[in-house]
Amino acid sequence: MRRSGDGGSEAWSVKRGAEKRVKAKMVPAISNFRITNSESPITNHQSPMSRVRLNNLHKAFGDIVAVRDLDLEIRQGEFFSLLGPSGCGKTTTLRMIAGFEFPTNGQIYFGDRDVTFLKPSLRRTGMVFQNFALFPHMTVFENVAFGLRARKTAKTETKDRVARALKLVDLENMEPRPVTQLSGGQQQRVALARAVVIEPDILLLDEPLSNLDAKLREETREEIKTLQRRLKITTIYVTHDQDEALSLSDRIAVMNRGVCQQVGTPEEIYKRPVNRFVARFVGNSNTLEGKVVATQEDACLIEITPDWRLSAARNSNSGLAKGRKAFLSIKPEVIEFAAATEPQQTNLFAGKILDIKFSGSVIDYEIEAAGHVLRVKHLVSQDDFKWTSGSEVLLKIDPSSIHFVTD
Repeated sequence: MRRSGDGGSEAWSVKRGAEKRVKAKMVPAISNFRITNSESPITNHQSPMSRVRLNNLHKAFGDIVAVRDLDLEIRQGEFFSLLGPSGCGKTTTLRMIAGFEFPTNGQIYFGDRDVTFLKPSLRRTGMVFQNFALFPHMTVFENVAFGLRARKTAKTETKDRVARALKLVDLENMEPRPVTQLSGGQQQRVALARAVVIEPDILLLDEPLSNLDAKLREETREEIKTLQRRLKITTIYVTHDQDEALSLSDRIAVMNRGVCQQVGTPEEIYKRPVNRFVARFVGNSNTLEGKVVATQEDACLIEITPDWRLSAARNSNSGLAKGRKAFLSIKPEVIEFAAATEPQQTNLFAGKILDIKFSGSVIDYEIEAAGHVLRVKHLVSQDDFKWTSGSEVLLKIDPSSIHFVTD
């Protein structure tokens, strides 16, 4: 199969019993799922095929490895996000799950069924593309009904299921409207309705909010979450936006350079990153390198510079010993300003404000401390406005808020 970039997608359509490959900008992905009861609810079912397992999945384009030996298990009914920067392999992984790319090695299972080389039209998946992939010459009804018509669904059933799908996404009575007359948010909801109307076992979304403005992106994010919870459908969501992944997901896989760095709940990923990449990418952590100069049962003393030492609570699995190198992750929001009158205490140190960014309810500071630039984030308070760039400040960090990570 031909390689395609993150922004491009391809799909399969079924016509007169033969598969014809076309670009996704013209034809959306469809599945082979059949409904026998026209009164059955849109999706809202728990098929054993909705569990997804990736076993040692590997994809190379010539000498370029896009995905390296990936093992993942996505649970039935779970909202699972693939999170990472551009080029990390997340979209390639999604395309292999959809069947638009075949792996170089490894297997893909839906339930107990090996679908590694199964055609996309036979996988029972619904796809929402980054560019929506709507037919510009068709109405809302015709776009949403496309997959049903390809399956030769009866006209009355098609009309009923399209109406129910549009009601789910709050687009009732919009069937006759041309999609070109809709807003970006409405077009995205049409794409969602088209994906769920075929009642897939698995819903796949490839950066579906990236073309929307900030306010609309936040609103649509909540709509997607509500829809997924209501339908109880296994959902795999690709994004580079940590806020999207954290707010939507039951679990997240963080990827970088084709390798899965960490899998966990949003809280685990945010609060307990396993390495410096995850710490920086999710939550913009300050990461510091130092040397262990003293250890106790519940804490370590880390020398960052000869003039700056920090006490950190030991992770249960940190395995740190005196003299060893240590990497620390410190979230911007756990660094607090201290009053000059406060008594000497653990992790109290001086800094100089380099920059202040006001963004409504939050203020971001860049503060130099012992030759290191720290990012500090605070909810706005009256005290924040007494400082300017160049102000000398005192800072403090609770030892329990410092997390050890690997390189």
